[in-house]
Amino acid sequence: MFHVNQPEPGAQIHGTDPFATPEQARSPLRRLRGRLAAPVTLWTAYDNSAAPAGLTVSSTLVVDGDPGRLLGLIDDESEVWEAVSESGRFAIAPLGPPHRQLADQFAGLFPAPGGLFAGGDWTRTPYGPVPGGVTTWAGCRLDSAREYGWALLVEATIETVEIGADEPPLLHYRGRYRELAG
Repeated sequence: MFHVNQPEPGAQIHGTDPFATPEQARSPLRRLRGRLAAPVTLWTAYDNSAAPAGLTVSSTLVVDGDPGRLLGLIDDESEVWEAVSESGRFAIAPLGPPHRQLADQFAGLFPAPGGLFAGGDWTRTPYGPVPGGVTTWAGCRLDSAREYGWALLVEATIETVEIGADEPPLLHYRGRYRELAG
């Protein structure tokens, strides 16, 4: 009879990621970026056929002014960029700690059986769908986009803002989601 030694429950096989890039081979720019905490947001839009698209984005900046502006870096090959460029509009919603799985799904890191918008409740807005229960979001009009590093720098005018309950943010820091300590 063949027996396999099973590790104790909770035991780790490796203390570190065996596939991780060695420290000395990592890009200093990526290491610097990883040390800047960033808000986790969800960008959504409808394409010309009214099909929704979305992407988790942690490089989003809101600029105060009249009108308010929004800057963000997204993947120019993403479905959300295709929808934004077709419609000229999109919604952004800051995500909170309860939305880790949703953020991973829209980042392509977690399966979404039936599609990204199949699970959960969604509120339809003129800009893009907003996850049910997310009460703070903004509707934006695309002004311009251009290549910027390995991303697409999107510039937009904020046309509408909904401010809901004051909820703690979900942050991205050093490759992981973090929460503010209370």
